[in-house]
Parts: sequence; structure tokens; C-alpha cells
Amino acid sequence: MIRTQVQHTSVLIPPRDHIQPTHVLIPPRNHQPIPEFHLQLKEQECLSLLKRCKNMEEFKQAHAHILKWGLFWNSFCASNLVATCALSVWGSMAYACSIFHQICEPGTFEFNTMIKGHVKDMNYEEALLVYAAMLERGIEPDNFTFPALLKACALLRALDEGMQIHGQIVKLGLHDDLYVQNSLINLYGKCKKIELSYAVFKNMDQKSVSSWSAIIVANASLGLWNECLMLFGDMNNEGFWRPEESILVNVVCACTHLGALHLGRCVHGSLLRSISSLNVIVQTSLINMYAKCGAIQEAVSLFKKMPDKNQLSYSAAISGLAMHGRGREALELFSEMLREGLKPDAVIYVGVLSACSQCGLVDEGLQFFEQMKSEYEVEPTIQHYGCMVDLLSRAGLLSEAYDLIKNMPMKPNDVVWRSLLSACKVHQNLEIGEIAANELLQSNSKNPGDYLLLSYMYARTRRWEDVSRVRTELAEKGIYQAPGFSSVEVQKKTYRFFSQDVKCPHHDGICDMIHQMEWQLKFEGYVPDTSQVLLDVQEEEKRQRLRGHSQKLAIAFALLNTSRGSPIRITRNLRMCSDCHTYTKYISLIYEREIIVRDRNRFHHFRDGTCSCNDYW
Repeated sequence: MIRTQVQHTSVLIPPRDHIQPTHVLIPPRNHQPIPEFHLQLKEQECLSLLKRCKNMEEFKQAHAHILKWGLFWNSFCASNLVATCALSVWGSMAYACSIFHQICEPGTFEFNTMIKGHVKDMNYEEALLVYAAMLERGIEPDNFTFPALLKACALLRALDEGMQIHGQIVKLGLHDDLYVQNSLINLYGKCKKIELSYAVFKNMDQKSVSSWSAIIVANASLGLWNECLMLFGDMNNEGFWRPEESILVNVVCACTHLGALHLGRCVHGSLLRSISSLNVIVQTSLINMYAKCGAIQEAVSLFKKMPDKNQLSYSAAISGLAMHGRGREALELFSEMLREGLKPDAVIYVGVLSACSQCGLVDEGLQFFEQMKSEYEVEPTIQHYGCMVDLLSRAGLLSEAYDLIKNMPMKPNDVVWRSLLSACKVHQNLEIGEIAANELLQSNSKNPGDYLLLSYMYARTRRWEDVSRVRTELAEKGIYQAPGFSSVEVQKKTYRFFSQDVKCPHHDGICDMIHQMEWQLKFEGYVPDTSQVLLDVQEEEKRQRLRGHSQKLAIAFALLNTSRGSPIRITRNLRMCSDCHTYTKYISLIYEREIIVRDRNRFHHFRDGTCSCNDYW
């Protein structure tokens, strides 16, 4: 049973002798019976009167007429009174409750109406209390009771209550109802019990588009993006060709996280075919998808065509441009937003400061940081301070960045210290780097990259004992670096290559291509940066290890299997090393290809021997 104290809530039905009489709500009891023919006419007139109501004032007048006609005790009229007041956009749940309390013997329909009304008004706990009262009255729920009730449980994350209600559904024999099943999938998804969502989904004899939407949304809420795409494919295979907007938006999010540009474009096409006019939220999701899948020009084009823009759409466009190293354009867009009269918020300023950081615009970044506090009264958060530390650190102002960390009004998190540590590696400042690394290690960091960055700095100064000590500590703590891999899309399929992988099925062809690439690279002046190899081994072995980096394997495979002149899109799970960066610049010149690489920090667009980051990364 649901755990409630039904006697303490105003929305439940008090005993009849507790109802206080009121001249507005209490109809006379000594009404004369109406002949059946005239009763039907009056019922239709009552329904017509309620349908014409556009606000509460008109509804109250209709209510008065029904009382005057003596029709309140007619269940048809009373039910429609409650439904109109509780479920209309302009309705009032407080007034609906007062009408509901006057019904002598409310039935399933009336209770269902009250549950739906409370859910509509986001009074989810009240909806559960009404259901508890319904059971206490001995009123049997039906299949219309449970979708709204389960929605209330889902939004409250009330898993225990939801599972009790699921048990009651089974007892009543309603577990095969399509709408009830869809609501159960949604409940378990919201409560992070995806295995229970799948159990309901797989046992469905019939699935609707809403069923597929519910299971896809459940996976998306847990970040299971691959599963979202697989379900979307299964749905199409079963003949559901016109999916709901919610499905397509979640598939767009999956494409965003996985970098699946081709599928993202297909989903965009499906949205245009299925929906006459895309709303701002959908368009913003598409801008975000194109930007994070490397197609920044498509994101900008879509943004410019938007008839209505809000802070979220500007934020997506500004952050996207920043991620692609187009900081000046991002700041121009920010200025346009201010001219449009839109007030910047904390999220917008994270994008603006990131744009300054990615492009080394130190003075501008400092100005915007002061502007957000003084002009727009936006209180800086840890994310804003993180951007400022990153901005100063990238520019080589490591002492200033360290001073800012020490004077922050909140405790610096791992991201802040990691930004400083990464910059210390680039600018070869071991002193501040050790401070940042020690802060990270003392916070019990489980990120292997923190240890490897410190190890790298020791290796650069040939302090091999310290390198060994750091790596031993890493092993003793059971922390292991995920193997580096690069994914590349070729002929609508995604291929993944791991560093030093000699067992991949395309290995022989890739090795031959890499030898051919290196032969041409020598004529362009490329020299391998063996300092990237953190091992005390011979130079030849270091060069061999550099040759096996996953990005180079992915590029070789793409050159072998794509048409001349077509762009190559690569996604990495780790930050790109400086040797791969230099290598890719030369390859883009030699083979006349645009190569777009997305690593953990940003996008790099290589074209004609240069990179969009201008070597500032």
C-alpha cells in the first residue's frame, strides 16, 4: 500500500458532516426529478456551456447555472464540472477540489480527473494522496488511472511507490495496456533502473512510437548514447518511419556525444520532414550537434537562419565557435546578442571566457570577467574561475594563474589544478607543475593523466628515478590509463584504432601507407618529436612508438579508403600530442586534405599545412 496519511490533506474527501455549507458550492437537495428526455437535453446544454468557458470567471458563471438547474447531483454534469476546472489550461485545482468534495459518491472517473489535474499542476505528492484515498474508498482504478499516477512517481523519483503501483497494476490485470506499459518504461528510466525499463519493453506484445520514445529517453537519461542509436535503428527496421520529436531530439544528443555527423544529418532531415516548424530548443540541439561533430560552418549557418534566438541558442553558437578556435567570431556573436537586448547569464560567460582562452585573448578575457561581475551582476562560479586559470596558464602567465587559484573565493577543484598542470607541461615549468600535481594527488585523484603529466615533465628533465616513482605509485593505486584510440568515419561506418595495435584487420595496408607517408614527410622537413615518448630507450624505438599512435593509423586508413579531396574526420579519446599535431599539419598539405580532429579539449581543423588553433593549444 502507498504510505500516506490521507486524513491530513485538503484534497482528499472528508466525511460528509465535515463539509462546511456555502451558498456557492452546495446545491439544494430537494430538487425535483427531471424527466429523462429533458434530462438529456439539460446534460447537453450543460456540456455546451462548459465547453464555451475560456477563463475561471466564465466557469464560475456556468457552475452557478448548473446549480440553479438542479443538475449538480447528476453524475454526468458533476464529472464534467470537475474535469473542466481541473484539466483546462485556465483552470484552478483549488476550485476543482472544492467541487470534488461535494460529490456524494465520486467514482473512478472523478478520482482519475483529480490525479491528472494535480499532475498537470505539478502537485505530484497530492496526486499520490488522492490515489491512496481512492483505494481507501474502495474505488477500483482503471487503465486511465495509472499513466498520470506513474508520471507523478517518475517525476518524484519515487521508485518504491512506483513499484508498489506496478504490483497493483499486475493484480488488476492491466499490465498489458499499452499506455500503462509506456508509463512504466518512463518511470524506471527516470529512476535509473534501465534494466526494469527493458523488462517492460521486451514483454510488450505491441509497441507504439511512444514506446520506442520512452525506452530511448530512458537510455539517454543515463548517457547510454550507443544504445540510443541502436534502438533508433531497430525502430526504423520495424517500420516506425515517423518518430516523435522527443525521439529525434534524443538521437541528436546521442550523435552529439558520439560525433556521428552522418546520422545527425539524417536525423535533421527526418525532423524537417516530420515537423513543419522546428522550435528553438530543437534548433539549438542541432546547432550543438553540428558544432560538436566538427561541422561548425553548418552550425553557424543554421544559427543565422533562426528566426527567433534566445540565450541558449547564442550560448550553443558561442561555445561551438570557441571549441573550433574561432574566438573572435564568438566574441562578435556575443556583442550581437547584447545589441539584441538579451541579458547574458552565467552559462553564456563560460562560453565567452572559453573563446578567449582558446585563442589567447588575455586582455579581452580579463575585461569580460570584470564585466560579468560589475555590469550584469553574474556571480563567478568555479567554472568561470577555471576558464580564467586556463586563459592565463595557456598564455604562459603561470604565476598569475597560481595567484588567482590561491585567491579564489571557493576551494579549487581538480579541473582548475589540472589546467595549471597541463600548462606547466607545455611551458616546462616544473616548479609550479609539482605544486599543481601534489594538490591533485592529495585530493586522491583517480585520473591517470595527472600522474602521466608529472611523469612527462620529469622525463623532459631526464629525472628517470622520479619518472619511475610516479609510475610505480600509479600502479600501486591500481589506476590505469585507458588505451588511446582514434575513431574515423569511412563510407558511413566508424572504425576505431588503438595505439600500437598490430592486430587490427587492416594492419598490413596501414603500415605500407604509413611508410609511404613518412617518405614524403621527410621531403617537407618533418622530424619526429621523440620527447613525447616517456621511456628511457633508444631513439629508433621512440620513433617506432610514435609511428604507432592511433591518430596516424586512422589517417592512413582514411587516405586508403576515401576519395581524393574529401575531408577526414577523426575523434580521439585523449588529448593530441605535439608530434601528432605537427605530423597532421604536414599530411594535410601533402595530400591536399582537410583533416578535422576532435580531442578531449577542442577541435583542430588542418588544412594546407596549418591548423585552426594557430599552434595555440
